[in-house]
Amino acid sequence: MARKTVITGMGWITPLGHNIETVWKRLLAGECTIAPTTLFDASTFPSTFSAEVRDFELSRFLKDDVERHRNASRNTQFALAAAEMAWKDAGLTVGNGLASTRVGIYLGGGEGPLDFDNFVAAAVQGWKSDAGSGGHLDTVTWAEVALQRLVKTREAEQDPNLAAGHLAVRFNAQGPTFNTLTACAASTQAIGEASCIIGRGDADVMISGGTHSMIHPLGVTGFNRLTALSTRNDSCVTSSRPFDRTRDGFVLGEGAGIVILESLEHAERRGARILAEVAGYGSTADAFRITDIHEDGRGAIAAMRNAIESAGLTVADIDYISAHGTSTEENDKVETLAIRTLFGEHAKRIPVSSIKSMMGHLIAAAGVVEVIICVLAIRDGMLPPTINYQHPDPNCELDYVPNEARKCDVNIVSSNSFGFGGQNNTLIIRRQPTP
Repeated sequence: MARKTVITGMGWITPLGHNIETVWKRLLAGECTIAPTTLFDASTFPSTFSAEVRDFELSRFLKDDVERHRNASRNTQFALAAAEMAWKDAGLTVGNGLASTRVGIYLGGGEGPLDFDNFVAAAVQGWKSDAGSGGHLDTVTWAEVALQRLVKTREAEQDPNLAAGHLAVRFNAQGPTFNTLTACAASTQAIGEASCIIGRGDADVMISGGTHSMIHPLGVTGFNRLTALSTRNDSCVTSSRPFDRTRDGFVLGEGAGIVILESLEHAERRGARILAEVAGYGSTADAFRITDIHEDGRGAIAAMRNAIESAGLTVADIDYISAHGTSTEENDKVETLAIRTLFGEHAKRIPVSSIKSMMGHLIAAAGVVEVIICVLAIRDGMLPPTINYQHPDPNCELDYVPNEARKCDVNIVSSNSFGFGGQNNTLIIRRQPTP
């Protein structure tokens, strides 16, 4: 029989702040952090705004050994800070009876930001104009400039697995270590797979979650070319409006979230405070298109159904759904359809909301941040709102907790994440482990 997995610690770095309670209060108040982009000059881009992490310094979180990680990429530093918070929240100490070979890592970590200025400088100097063809890249010249200007450590830090490597060093985690980059579903999938590792007995403790920072010229250009981002430049604070009829795309955010997962036995043995149980997990693929969710929601339906069934529950047991809710035309319509199809009559009674309306889309880190929200919703009996919901959409006819937080008795929640490539992942979070 699989061992139960519980959450004993949480931490995050988000556009709304850097500690659990402050961000939670701001979310319940319906505050929005979306503002004009400052990480680069986005004034000529179709989308000139984003949800940035502000006032962040790694040294505020790592009081010792910060030099070892100072050259880590932006997303890795976010992960280190979030993990430090979660580790302390769980009351864990390296050594002190904790077997390092039984501590693992499973992240949904995105690639680090490019060494963009130096990369472009090399490309500009290596570009040769050709009459008629427009030009070509002289790779010899490019390499000469690049070898002088590109910083080797920054090149290495672009790799998605580097955040997990830094965490392993920081916490002496010598157990199974993985990183997945299944786009917007990554950190939800990471938590689900980490719980499976604990369930089969391969680790007692897993550091899990995700981190990402794509607010740079290439990241924004790519999403703009896909027409996935909102271009509501005249009112960026209201630009993310999940399920609203006038939605026009998501808002790019950044950040990290980390949860400490443990087997129930391990947590009880050391007298840990148990925050919630990861009770169920479902993972599917649409096998459809790369950037479109299947029009019938078949993958999303299967992921939600599998998660609920793996938890030994029925749809009537779910008290709240933390939606993927990106504020794109297609996602919100199909996610709503999938919920209606699976939950039937219960869909009319179950509240559904999206915090992306307040802090944008954290891409690989989005899922774990939303899982933490689910734990807090259970703890406090409060649901965060979907703000900017003003115009009902006939294709989106559920209770989206519009504009104001709501008191609600919450014991079991479902958290959805759907990623480009057709990845669908759902987690079931329960108040306390069942006997």
